Amino acid sequence: MTFVRIDGVPHHLRVDGAGPVCLLSAGLGMSWFDWDPVVPLLAPYRTVVRFDRPGLGLSGPAPARAWPTLTGEARRIARVLDAAGAGTPVTVVGHSLAGFHCEAFARLHPERTAGLVLVDAGVEEEPRPPRAPALRNTATRACGRLLGGAGLSRALGPLLRRTAVRAGRLNGRGDPAPYDLVRRAYSTSRSLRAALAENATYRDQAVELDGLRERPLPDVPVTVLAAHAGGSPDWLDRQERLAERLGGTFRVAAPAGHLVMLDRPQDVAAAILNEPVRPPLAGQEEERTHRS
Repeated sequence: MTFVRIDGVPHHLRVDGAGPVCLLSAGLGMSWFDWDPVVPLLAPYRTVVRFDRPGLGLSGPAPARAWPTLTGEARRIARVLDAAGAGTPVTVVGHSLAGFHCEAFARLHPERTAGLVLVDAGVEEEPRPPRAPALRNTATRACGRLLGGAGLSRALGPLLRRTAVRAGRLNGRGDPAPYDLVRRAYSTSRSLRAALAENATYRDQAVELDGLRERPLPDVPVTVLAAHAGGSPDWLDRQERLAERLGGTFRVAAPAGHLVMLDRPQDVAAAILNEPVRPPLAGQEEERTHRS
């Protein structure tokens, strides 16, 4: 565990294992320890880099008027890899919102990308710019100040974290993270403000990625790993269309909720290591490859 300054903000960084480098980037409002079930499966074969975006986990807060942008997050990944000493191309792995970030990194830094894995990543086929972004940002900032100033972060942050994890897991399973870590990461106003900012700018980043897709992806393995818990097939269809659009391999983690790294860490590790998946569910294909 170490801290590095990126654009003046202390970023929490953790490096485990040995071998070719892979970077794990967590979804909206999540922390480095959400990858804990996956790391032991990777560390014997990969150098695993994890980090917290500003305000999240143990990282310092972003400047008051700074808002997340897609190119900014791709640049952050590059700076994290610099700090970790990753001098060769790496596999970048993004969950949920961070799927946008990792795809953007691959398009902007093709020479540094050895592979791209999207874990139940966000999919926005025809994103539209939000209305009145300045008003939205002002309201989001005011909400963060109000809730943080009232002490609600300390009182409700860990509870909201636990509730969100239950909602994102199969059958409402609990949060495996130690409570001390959860309390340390989520009982601060900076974590609340960071999560609100990421949620508010989700559509902005989707629009930015849509424009960035004019740049080609590097000729590297691309895997889209979708969560499936037996519900509507629409999400799987959208994820497979994403894999087809990116010319990659489509895999299904089943049964799993949105927090695939907690429900099916072995499937996430297999996608990163490019290992065969286990036998598919009855009547369901589990891996399909799309090449343009």
